Amino acid sequence: MTAPTKSEQDRVVIFDTTLRDGEQCPGATMTHEEKLEVAELLDQMGVDIIEAGFPIASEGDFAAVHEIAKRTNNAVVCGLARAAFKDIDRCAEAIKPAKRSRIHTFISTSPVHMKYKLQKEPHEVYEMVVAQVTRARGFTDDVEWSCEDGTRTEQDFLCRCVEAAINAGATTINIPDTVGYTVPEEYFALIKMVRDRVPNSDRARFSAHCHDDLGMAVANSLAGVRAGIRQIECTINGIGERAGNASLEEVVMAMKVRNDVLPYWTKIDSTLLTRASKLVAAATSFPVQYNKAIVGRNAFAHESGIHQDGMLKHTQTYEIMTPESVGVKQTSLVMGKHSGRHAFVHKLQEMGYQLAGNQLEDAFVRFKALADRKKHVYDEDIEALVDEEIAHAQNRVKLVSLTVIAGTMGPQSATATLDIDGRHHTVQSTGNGPVDATFNAIKTLIPHEAVLELYQVHAVTQGTDAQAEVSVRLAESGRSVTAKGADPDTLVASAKAYLGALNKLMSRRQRGQPEALVAERRVHSTEAG
Repeated sequence: MTAPTKSEQDRVVIFDTTLRDGEQCPGATMTHEEKLEVAELLDQMGVDIIEAGFPIASEGDFAAVHEIAKRTNNAVVCGLARAAFKDIDRCAEAIKPAKRSRIHTFISTSPVHMKYKLQKEPHEVYEMVVAQVTRARGFTDDVEWSCEDGTRTEQDFLCRCVEAAINAGATTINIPDTVGYTVPEEYFALIKMVRDRVPNSDRARFSAHCHDDLGMAVANSLAGVRAGIRQIECTINGIGERAGNASLEEVVMAMKVRNDVLPYWTKIDSTLLTRASKLVAAATSFPVQYNKAIVGRNAFAHESGIHQDGMLKHTQTYEIMTPESVGVKQTSLVMGKHSGRHAFVHKLQEMGYQLAGNQLEDAFVRFKALADRKKHVYDEDIEALVDEEIAHAQNRVKLVSLTVIAGTMGPQSATATLDIDGRHHTVQSTGNGPVDATFNAIKTLIPHEAVLELYQVHAVTQGTDAQAEVSVRLAESGRSVTAKGADPDTLVASAKAYLGALNKLMSRRQRGQPEALVAERRVHSTEAG
């Protein structure tokens, strides 16, 4: 069956401003090399226009826009400029090497902005609109004009400015919701009004640039598309000023997944969305919230037993798109206290275990008990739990006693006595702090090459007498094990957790008697009482 032909009238152009508006948010500054890397991926994934920066802002911004203009193969490279001629001239210089270039120039049109920010009368602003677009059009045929704070602009004045900008040569008209103030129905009506009232509106493409201050940037942008807008200005991960911009991945997938009610399309390769999200998050050091739509860590993760059971029967029970469609390898069934027996058995099968009868029941009971105590249950936790169930393994090494000397005068020291297969062994070690000394003592008695990946302490209850719970994760030969220890003494809890992890490693290796690992020349042994 032949796929229906996509009409150009229904195509929504994607204007990405991650490198301009996205980078403006506090703390999100990228290096020159990072900007180039992001721009390259945006071009690869099918972004139509890359707003590469604000060339007048700094030499670094100019250099980035200029270099991106040289390197970009497919996308239009755009620079932002205020109404000042020097801004426009500098922007034109920056984008000059591009195969296809655009100047995006803007001015505020709302009463509050004109009075307090620009300190100009409406007729002065109107004259500046004509002058700035005319100036930009002298450098390129592709000129975008934006009425900053458009959603709070008086409608008559807005229509006059839009008409003037188009007459002066603007080919794209952006009606931004600069402060995230509007709501979808209101934005739809505003765009429809402007397109109906402005006599030359058919000579320009209209654009949405919505901020997320009330959490409606994506909804407003899509409402604008329904009203005739055919360009959405957005950013990867929705980063941007204050609460951010419309999220590129959300607007793209909304049109793709709900094409029945949003019958529009883009040229974006959605399988690169997750890759782009991770790249921008790394470049800006802005982590993506776990429950972020489309690209969040939990977007394709399920812990509830009811949800997991449904997913195992048919993925469409709880997923409206495939993880592969946005570049995620596969759905994740997260094992936790809400997981059911069906998901637990499925996880065991994935890990290569086949348990049945009482063995499976006992393992599931112990898993639920573990999940009640742990926020995150890792595969290695389940593996260790099942290994222990299969082998009926008992901890071969136990803590008998621990004495630690700490304080400002180092080095700190620890004396530990361990029960290793029924025999007591004692050693004294020093370290850079009491925890290091404790772990060094254990390592002296049980030499190993495991790497400490995680050491975490938290109080189980309030107060200075609270019980400490310590989590330790050790890695050896590419695999990890975790263990916890609890005790009112943080150092004792640390030793218990460390030994718990070592016991799991020894059980997994199925090595011989651990006495063979004991450095006898460095310990004093006594018979078990």
